[in-house]
Amino acid sequence: MFSDLGEYLVPGDLLVLNDTKVFPCRLQARKAGGGKAELFLLEEKGINLWQALVKGGVDAGKTVFVAPDIEAEVLSEARDGIRLVRFHGVRDIRARLDDLGRTPLPPYIKREPVPEDRERYQTIYASREGAVAAPTAGLHFTGELLQGMRDRGIGTAMVTLHVGPGTFQPVRTEDIARHRMHAERYEVPADTAEQANRARSEGRRIIAVGTTSVRALETAARTDGKVQGGAGSSELFITPGYRFNVVNGMVTNFHLPKSTLLMLVAAFAGRENVLSAYREAVRKRYRFFSYGDAMLIL
Repeated sequence: MFSDLGEYLVPGDLLVLNDTKVFPCRLQARKAGGGKAELFLLEEKGINLWQALVKGGVDAGKTVFVAPDIEAEVLSEARDGIRLVRFHGVRDIRARLDDLGRTPLPPYIKREPVPEDRERYQTIYASREGAVAAPTAGLHFTGELLQGMRDRGIGTAMVTLHVGPGTFQPVRTEDIARHRMHAERYEVPADTAEQANRARSEGRRIIAVGTTSVRALETAARTDGKVQGGAGSSELFITPGYRFNVVNGMVTNFHLPKSTLLMLVAAFAGRENVLSAYREAVRKRYRFFSYGDAMLIL
C-alpha cells in the first residue's frame, strides 16, 4: 500500500515534490450569436492577456462573453492550438477566476466539475498556482505520511513545474525525435538545489515524486549532475537513452500509452521492466491515470 512507502526509503533519502497548484482555468463563454464556446487558460502573459485554448470555432478578431460584463477578444490564430486572448471589462480576470472558472478535470472523467474538485484535484502541499493539471503522483500523500517520513530522517524539498497541456499530449509521430514538447514554466529554489547537491555529494538518493519533478530537476542540472537553482521554461523530452544526472528514484502513476510520460518512465526503469510492471498492473486490476495507483521505481 502507498502508506508503506516509508518502508522502502531510508534515512537520508531526499523526496522532491512539485508544489504547483491547479487553478480554475476553464471558462465557459457565449458567442455574440448565442453559441457556446470555452476558453481554457494556460499562461498569463500580462494583466488580462493570456495564452489559451479556444473551443467553439472562434476566429481571430472575434469576441466572446465570459460574463455579462466581461468580454474575451481572440487576438491570434492558433499556433500549436494555442491562441492569445485579451479580456475587457474587468480590472484583472485572474481575480475573477474563483467565481467564473472551473476545475480542469482530465477528459476521461466524464462529468462536470463540482466544488469539491478544487480541493480534491490538488496535492496537500500545492501552493504555487499555475498548473492546468495536477502532478498526480503527489495526490497519494497525506500530511501524516509525509510527517512520518520526515520523523525517520527522510528529507523533503520542493520544486515547481506548472503542468501544461503538452505533458499529456500523445506522441503522434512515428519518429519520437520529431515530437516537440510544449514549454512549461519551472523553478528550482536555491535551497532545493543546495539540498540536492549535498545529497548527491554524500551518496544519498534523490527520489522525485512525479515525472514533473523529474523534469524540473533534470532541466536544472548541469552535465556534471550539479543542480542549479533558478527559473525558466522546460521543453525537456526524456526518452530511452537519456542519461539521468540527478534522480535516483521515482514515484509515478500509471500512464497512457503513446504518452511522453510513459517514455520518461521507460527511460528511467528500462522498457522491458516497465512493460512487465504494466502487465502485472493490468492483471491485478490496478487503477490507471490521475486518481489511480502508483509505482515506486528505485
